[in-house]
Amino acid sequence: TPLEGFMGHDDWRGSCADMRLTSGVFWPIPITLPVPTELADRIRVGEDVALTDGRSGEVLAILKVEEKYTIDKDIEADHVYRTRDTRHPGVVKLLQQGGVNLAGRVLALSEGEYPARYPQLYIRPTESRALFLEKGWSRVAAFQTRNPMHRSHEYLAKIAIEVLDGVFIHQVLGELKPGDIPAEVRTRAVRAMVDNYFQAGTVIQAGYPIEMRYAGPREALLHALIRQNFGCSHLIVGRDHAGVGDYYGPFDGPAHLRSIVGRRP
Repeated sequence: TPLEGFMGHDDWRGSCADMRLTSGVFWPIPITLPVPTELADRIRVGEDVALTDGRSGEVLAILKVEEKYTIDKDIEADHVYRTRDTRHPGVVKLLQQGGVNLAGRVLALSEGEYPARYPQLYIRPTESRALFLEKGWSRVAAFQTRNPMHRSHEYLAKIAIEVLDGVFIHQVLGELKPGDIPAEVRTRAVRAMVDNYFQAGTVIQAGYPIEMRYAGPREALLHALIRQNFGCSHLIVGRDHAGVGDYYGPFDGPAHLRSIVGRRP
């Protein structure tokens, strides 16, 4: 929420330019469905299109095609990633995407492999909110991680526990760049820290299938919005949150969050 499907052109442009949809709703990073031009030529506006898992072939959702459009990828690179450098993994992925975007509402049919692959971690927003309610938590800090937690992360989480009700360690289960720690390894490392170095009942460990963009400050805003959907009131934003290389300053994420205080999704 508030998205119901893949963005049309006007929402794409608004999200890039000023982080607003045409409705006025705040949204910091475009959510689009790019496809090859030759495939788009075979799809007509008004048709229903099955969205499938590229590996298993399972139908994950049905898209009601409401619009087909092309974009200037340089605009998205400039606004979202603040660079056109083809060494940036997010820019590389953007440039490799198909030439036409399909837009429209999506009817979800499956959550893919994630519930079965990560049965102890995969928690839906309705489930996390129910857990917080059961624990009596109303002020919850989310901690996003794509790597094992180190001592500074532990310290930040424990500070949050001192002033809030609990911490929701919410790790990335989706696709990462080469060289990042696999989710299964990271899960065991985080679990060992939670079991041995945190007071029992103060932490919930979970995960979600987001694919990292490495968009730094812009992605920090997206992560905050997603955690709000999961019922969290706060997000711990550390050094170079969602960054890569030296494209962003170490504290650009917190500064960017402070700059949009007062905007409501």
